[in-house]
Amino acid sequence: MFNRILIPIDLNHADKLEKSVSAGANLAKAEKIPIVFTAVASTVPSALAHTPDEFRAKLDAYAASQADKHGVSASAHAVFAHDPAAELEDALLKAIDETGADLVVMATHVPNLADRLWPSNGGRVASHADISVFLVR
Repeated sequence: MFNRILIPIDLNHADKLEKSVSAGANLAKAEKIPIVFTAVASTVPSALAHTPDEFRAKLDAYAASQADKHGVSASAHAVFAHDPAAELEDALLKAIDETGADLVVMATHVPNLADRLWPSNGGRVASHADISVFLVR
């Protein structure tokens, strides 16, 4: 049914993404298809990584650990943006095109009053992507 699953990851909050990662991994395992873990970062040094290469290495390590944990094939794809918070949706849409993913499995929060004015990141990706997007609360 699907050929490749893209799972957006925030490495600063990876411990809070277990539900969406598990959902994506279960789909990947059932369909025998690969996962691409994608993260968006700035090229500016941060507490997480001082260089883009260091960020890529941490994302690669995360993908490898999740592949081992869930028994799936996984790779990593880093996208760099000037302002990751402001450009997140565009960066994720770019990653979809670059990786050839045909399904996104993405964590999201329970909607609240603010979402009536500003939709969530997942909601914006779902409304602009031309592929299926599975939002996991």
